[in-house]
Amino acid sequence: MLLAFAIAALLLAAIPALLFLRNLQLYTPPPVVAAGFKPAVSVLIPARNEEAVIARAVRAALASRNVDLEVIVLDDHSADRTAEIVAQIAAEDPRVSVHTAPALPPGWSGKQHACAALARLATKPTLCFVDADVELHPDAVSRLAAFQSVSKSALVSGFPRQQTVTFLEQLLLPLMHFVLLGFLPVSRMRMSTAPSYSAGCGQLFLADRASYEAAGGHSAIHASLHDGIALPRAFRQAGFATDLCDMAGLASCRMYHNAAEVWAGLSKNATEGLAAPKRIVPITALLFIGQVLPLAILAGSAALSATFLIAAVAAVFAYLPRVAGRTRFGHTWLSVALHPLGIAVLLILQWYALVRSLTGGPAQWKGRSYHATPA
Repeated sequence: MLLAFAIAALLLAAIPALLFLRNLQLYTPPPVVAAGFKPAVSVLIPARNEEAVIARAVRAALASRNVDLEVIVLDDHSADRTAEIVAQIAAEDPRVSVHTAPALPPGWSGKQHACAALARLATKPTLCFVDADVELHPDAVSRLAAFQSVSKSALVSGFPRQQTVTFLEQLLLPLMHFVLLGFLPVSRMRMSTAPSYSAGCGQLFLADRASYEAAGGHSAIHASLHDGIALPRAFRQAGFATDLCDMAGLASCRMYHNAAEVWAGLSKNATEGLAAPKRIVPITALLFIGQVLPLAILAGSAALSATFLIAAVAAVFAYLPRVAGRTRFGHTWLSVALHPLGIAVLLILQWYALVRSLTGGPAQWKGRSYHATPA
């Protein structure tokens, strides 16, 4: 029986590892901007109680090169100095404006409502939605727009470099790249507009206005807590292509600052992703058998037995994506070494989110309560 589990672990570790390595070749940084390329872009930042980070985000956006730029911040009824800080910057630079969000309607999540309002305020033909905790490199916006042009996609996205400091940040946040590149066939995604290939990063999206409006924009996902999946799905359901590029060298983000924030942030939208009722059982099996079980089998089998050797190869495959992506995505060696533990904790978090949702418990975020609907 243990031998059978070892063989299963080997298969379920090797498949995502090989796909990850292939995807590393496809998930590349956006192209360098050609001479004369200067897109007109509205950088749109929803902000709720972001006084600690909003100035850095706005000033980083203002430093953008090769862009006909405006920066619009929507203050979503902050209880701190967010709006005041942006107003001070706007007094120095006419490219910046700050507005107050309308009252949140029933059935909407705060971020989707803010982004929909920002799109209506924008005056440029290209919309770039940026979270308030993201700092853009001066070439980030122009190169992301260049990628959209080359990719011929209506909506493009990329994961900024995730800055991780505390233990749970290092343990869980790097798994975003592992799950994305280990289980999404990027080549197929680019050849299809099927909603099943929907993937993106809610921290940084860029879209042309015409396609955004035709797809329904954020109004089409008004109740979602997971725009990283929901917005690309809305575009694909409308027949538009979406794409991804590696923004780790062109943007950075510190999403969370302690374990409580990590747990609340990742669990609030889990039921629209890995913890969806129709996905959580097969995903749990795939991740547990392929990423956690190899080390358990090694510990419980005789040294140099067939079971031990197969489990050892499975463990190599389990660690291979994390080692291959460590430098490129800025992951710590602690995160890599504790990969099986990270997967185990991630699975616990997914089941916690599903149980909470099924029992009617609300997700809490930015001082608001949401009852997430499992996808």
